[in-house]
Amino acid sequence: MTLPAHLSIPDFVEWGMQAFTTTRAAGTYGTQGVEPAVEVFARWNTLVAGVTALGCDRFASASQVHGQKFTVHARGWSGWLRTDAVDGHAWARRGTAAAVTIADCVPVFIGHPSGAGAILHSGWRGTAAGITEQAILWFLRAGFAPPSLRIHLGPAICGSCYEVSPDVFTQLTGASVPGNTTVDLRAAIADRARGAGVRDIAISEWCTRCSNDRLFSHRAGDAGRQLGVLISIA
Repeated sequence: MTLPAHLSIPDFVEWGMQAFTTTRAAGTYGTQGVEPAVEVFARWNTLVAGVTALGCDRFASASQVHGQKFTVHARGWSGWLRTDAVDGHAWARRGTAAAVTIADCVPVFIGHPSGAGAILHSGWRGTAAGITEQAILWFLRAGFAPPSLRIHLGPAICGSCYEVSPDVFTQLTGASVPGNTTVDLRAAIADRARGAGVRDIAISEWCTRCSNDRLFSHRAGDAGRQLGVLISIA
């Protein structure tokens, strides 16, 4: 398969899973931006065709709402499934792939040696609402214990660049500050994941704002969106 321009995430390769984030060079995948919709959907269709060529016949995406809900995908369908008002996707069987759009928020990749996986879009609201912890709980209920999971927190805005209000800081950390301050969103997610029992956690070195020449960043004024993609090959 020919992938769009991307940053590869090798953490799940040994389990027959591919993970990556697209880059600015691949173009935007956001449908609410300034590019013509026909061009954006052409990129999506090319990606879906490539994933299908791998033998992975289920591909999911969604309109995201900065919440804590995610869709669990069972078998019984094929093609490109676009769902509404969720911020992630999870599955227990191989043969499924999914993507989230990002431009400062964190793409959370979760994998298991069996091929079970999840990919989440976690901004400050989703992080505060516990979307990652909810996904870990789903894995547990599906028979995948937290210590058996691996998490990669992909390219996102770094702690030095992400300034938030006192209210947001309190919702994320439980601490109080007198004024605006910075917060490391990926570190907050990692702490929450550890609290839920996951030990194998990696954090990308890429910051969307520091590396704005390679990645779209909402805080830097970009309307474009890159993708976080997780593929569990059948």
